[in-house]
Amino acid sequence: MEISPVRILFVEDHKLMRVGLKSLFEEYKELDVISEAQSGKEAVENYKISHPDVILMDIGLPDITGIEATKRIIELNPQAKIIILTSHLSEQEVMDSLQAGARAYVMKDINIEILKMIIKTVKDGAMWLDPQVVPILRDKNCGIIPPRQMSRAMFKEQHANLTQREYEVLKLVVDGKSNNEIAKELTISEHTAKAHVCNIIQKLVVDDRTQAAVKALKEGLV
Repeated sequence: MEISPVRILFVEDHKLMRVGLKSLFEEYKELDVISEAQSGKEAVENYKISHPDVILMDIGLPDITGIEATKRIIELNPQAKIIILTSHLSEQEVMDSLQAGARAYVMKDINIEILKMIIKTVKDGAMWLDPQVVPILRDKNCGIIPPRQMSRAMFKEQHANLTQREYEVLKLVVDGKSNNEIAKELTISEHTAKAHVCNIIQKLVVDDRTQAAVKALKEGLV
């Protein structure tokens, strides 16, 4: 059975960014940009008409902000799935975006393959946070992400299937480290680092390291 593509509303005021990302999306049959908007108000009106599966929302827009547009769309439909795609990383904007109802907060320098994965997982109901955002939420102790530090006893109780070393490797995977970088940071061989990553992927029942990072963030493993 053929799977329907994820229908996307793309909200971005810079034409070059819209054209560029839309062009990249055309390479993926599972993604379909059905509507575009250049402002927050236009995004809200387009949402009413197009009813997309997922909205990619910039923050800095010429009329109302993407955060305000997110609030208005969530008022229309609390189940709307909005991904903030931005170059902004201020604590206030991160908190305001999530409180407005955004399901994901993503920086614009993200790899296109990871962005594709995020769009699909958010469409399926998941939440995703850029690794750069996680420390902000931990520092605010807002309850979205649990504190990073945990006792050894608590670790064993909650994540008995991961070894302590695998937990350390997982934290570095979430931070976007390569196998080579993990090996250097933990003073182990790259082969050993790769083996740990493979074990983590198997134990978390995911397909790759990106999905492992997403699951770790979603379930508060790091």
